Amino acid sequence: MTAPLKKRNSMSKMSVAMTASEPSRENKTSDRSNQAFERLAEPLRREIKLHCYRMLGSLHDAEDLVQETYLRAWRSFENFDDGNFRAWLYKIATNACLTALESRKLAARMLPDQQFPATTEMPNGRPAADVVWLEPYPDSNLEGIADDAPTPEARYTSREAVRLAFVATIQGLPPRQRAVLLLCDVLGWASNEAATLLGGSTASINSALQRARETLAKRYPEGRPQAAPKPDPAQQRLLGRYMKAWEELDLDNFVALLKEEATYTMPPLPQWYLGREAIRTFFAFAFKTYGGFRMVATAANGEPAFAAYSRKDTNSPWTAHSIHVLTLEQEIISRLTLFYKPDSPRLFDAFGLPLVLPE
Repeated sequence: MTAPLKKRNSMSKMSVAMTASEPSRENKTSDRSNQAFERLAEPLRREIKLHCYRMLGSLHDAEDLVQETYLRAWRSFENFDDGNFRAWLYKIATNACLTALESRKLAARMLPDQQFPATTEMPNGRPAADVVWLEPYPDSNLEGIADDAPTPEARYTSREAVRLAFVATIQGLPPRQRAVLLLCDVLGWASNEAATLLGGSTASINSALQRARETLAKRYPEGRPQAAPKPDPAQQRLLGRYMKAWEELDLDNFVALLKEEATYTMPPLPQWYLGREAIRTFFAFAFKTYGGFRMVATAANGEPAFAAYSRKDTNSPWTAHSIHVLTLEQEIISRLTLFYKPDSPRLFDAFGLPLVLPE
């Protein structure tokens, strides 16, 4: 069978070129199978990618695993039994993710505050050795995926379960527990359905689910992460003030937007800062090293975000600096995560943003 037509840059190698001027009966059958696969698989691509992101904590790894999933599914499509195609595709994707996690030396992608104590020291600019960090997920990739939980059995809506803190938290779960939690509490599958997909008994799935829920309860004692609705007018003004403070290098007005117990992380650097005063001390140091910033509004993980461009002096271009993801509590910023160089250039590409900002 020829490869599905989806943006075939990655699958074109699988295509079988027709050498005859008149298509053979076998080729016609293959084309029909190819069309059937496309019709079933392509509407699910974005939600499969999101599932892989939640499993892996990496936007770029998720893209690779989606390609692996669709390749495996395409190769096996002739054996598909006309059952639940969505469940079949999730089975392939989940098992591909579990295999990838097993092959990693470090399976968990987290944020600096999950791995190191807070500091008041200034960073040396060197990323932590042998640490891989959680990556942000562009909201543009969430378009077309339902915001609400798909069934009453799901504990979390899609928007809750993409929050940066939630994805970071579940990275601390063993991979199989992570898979069970996502299938049952995010996608709303029954335990026996998850057992069929992952293998094992329903009792083992329920046991893994219970352990995963107990771990999440330590982070979310109220039972769930807060949803991040679209910013209301007051929060929009807050975001406008944030943008202005950065572009004017206005330390006082920037710090005034932070919660007293705010946290600031900046992967791939391991240092992170807890509390408004510690964050002020860091930015009093950091702002002096730049000639200015330009901020472009975007969104990531269902939360407000900005792409920051920096330059050293007025004669320099505005170049990609960092992706900012903000967690808001009413009219204040409780958490600020800057995905900083050297990772930011490929993240800018993933967000559809240029590496150099036009004047």
